[in-house]
Amino acid sequence: MNTIYKTEISNYVCKRGKIRDTYILGDALLIIITTDRISAFDHVFPDTTIPDKGRVLQGISCYWADTLQLNYHLISTDLNQMPEDFRKPEFEGRAMLVEKAEVIPFECVVRGYLAGSAWKEYKQTSSVCGISLPRGLKENQQLNKPIFTPATKADNGHDQNVTFDYMSQKIGLDLAIELEALSLGIYTDAAQLAWQNGIIIADTKFEFGVMAYASNSLILIDEVLTPDSSRFWPLEDYKLDGPINSFDKQYLRDYIEKSGWDKNSEPPPLPEDVVMKTRDKYLGAYEKITGQSL
Repeated sequence: MNTIYKTEISNYVCKRGKIRDTYILGDALLIIITTDRISAFDHVFPDTTIPDKGRVLQGISCYWADTLQLNYHLISTDLNQMPEDFRKPEFEGRAMLVEKAEVIPFECVVRGYLAGSAWKEYKQTSSVCGISLPRGLKENQQLNKPIFTPATKADNGHDQNVTFDYMSQKIGLDLAIELEALSLGIYTDAAQLAWQNGIIIADTKFEFGVMAYASNSLILIDEVLTPDSSRFWPLEDYKLDGPINSFDKQYLRDYIEKSGWDKNSEPPPLPEDVVMKTRDKYLGAYEKITGQSL
């Protein structure tokens, strides 16, 4: 079992996120290591990792970037193009050399189906993030067209859903319109391709940045259409009203909800069978989407 929890490379400044460790290489470049750490309900599980999870997340992101020809921050995943400190076997399939960007502080969420927090909000208001929807929709129902529902990007705690107007007031209307169009376009193209491979992308979130040395040049950053950032449903299991056996973290969330953990204290270790079932979910997503084995 791969138990990467931390990466220790003392020669570089490191920013440690929930899942990714980011190393600064001068003014224009970064190296991002995607670890096997697992997080849920805004907590990283310190004593548990999911074998191969990091390789799955990076592999799927690179697949989408290449297949959809996205303007992505990736330069290379070849360790030989990175400084010697990063040419280690444990970084194979986990390390990305990327262009540095100033992160836009909003999650660009696209929803094609009414699920999760969108369903909860809809039941109360018949709207999602200020977007009015027809009455009488059911849980998991496909929307007439995908909707753009941004959220604040929180380093700690929950991201908060906001309206398009709120986002545009913070970053400017022109940039908000551009982000909405880019997000909806990527989602639509990916959803059509995933459908052909037996996967419904119910919703997903993107992050964008402005390249450090290219004025006003938007670039897609972080992960792309992965089981951590998306809700993946097997096409054959799709149904209205109720949970769907998905290829993402929902299985783990469901286990935690029943575990008795209070979600405030340090998370307990996960049982081995839960770890391996979660791993199977991630591998299943990779194989369905890419058509290849990891």
